[in-house]
Amino acid sequence: MRDRRRIDPESGEVRADAAAAPGGVGSAAPAGALDQEVDGELVASLQQQIAERTADLQRLKAEFDNYRRRVERDRQQIGEQATAKVLASLLSTLDDIGRARDHGDLEGPFKAIAEALEASLEAAGLERYGSPGDEFDPSVHEALMHSYRADVTGPTCVDVFRAGYLHAGRVLRPAQVAVAEPTGEAAPAEVEPEAVEAARGGSGLPDEQAAQRPSPIPDDTGSIPGPDNGGPTVSAD
Repeated sequence: MRDRRRIDPESGEVRADAAAAPGGVGSAAPAGALDQEVDGELVASLQQQIAERTADLQRLKAEFDNYRRRVERDRQQIGEQATAKVLASLLSTLDDIGRARDHGDLEGPFKAIAEALEASLEAAGLERYGSPGDEFDPSVHEALMHSYRADVTGPTCVDVFRAGYLHAGRVLRPAQVAVAEPTGEAAPAEVEPEAVEAARGGSGLPDEQAAQRPSPIPDDTGSIPGPDNGGPTVSAD
C-alpha cells in the first residue's frame, strides 16, 4: 500500500515526490501545446505533398491521353494510306471493266466477277465520281478540253473522258473532263487590226513583206524623203 502523505511522519519534512508534483503538472501543459504545433505543421506538409502528387498525376494522365490519341490517329492514317495504295493499284482494272461494259463485252461469269470486285472496293471506301453536268472543280477535275456554250450557266463538265476516284475524302485520281463556260462571259478578246499594225511599226504590211521592203535612198542633199513623198525629211547623218 502506497503512502500518499506529503509529510514524512518520522522526520516531519515534506517529501520530495510531493514537492515535485505541482511542478510536474505545470510542465505537462507546454509539452502538449508543442505536440499540437508539431502535428499542425506535419499535417500542412502532408497536405502540400498530396496536392503536388495530385497535380503530377493529373499532368501525367493528360500527357498519356494525348499520346494515346496521337497513336490512334497515326494508326488510322497508316491504315488509310495502305488501303489507298491498294485501291489506287486497281483503278486501271476498273477502267478496263468500264470499257468492257460500255462495249457490251461484259457478260456471263466475268460480269459477276466484275460486279463483286466493284462492290468490294466500294465497301472499302472507294468512291467513283465524274458525270456530264457536274460543276467543274479544279481540285477534283482535270480539264482536257475547253469550250463556250450557251446552255450552261457556269463552268460545267460537259464530257467525262476518265472517271475520278476518292477515298476517305482524298482524291486518288482526278476525273479528266471537257469543260464549257457560258458564251460571252470569258470569250477571248480579238486583237484589233490597228493594234497589230502599230505593233509592226505602222507599215501596214505583213511582217515578211515589211522585212523585204527596200530602204529609202537618200537624195542629193543627203536626206531621206518622208512618207508619201510629202512628209518631213530625215537627215541621213
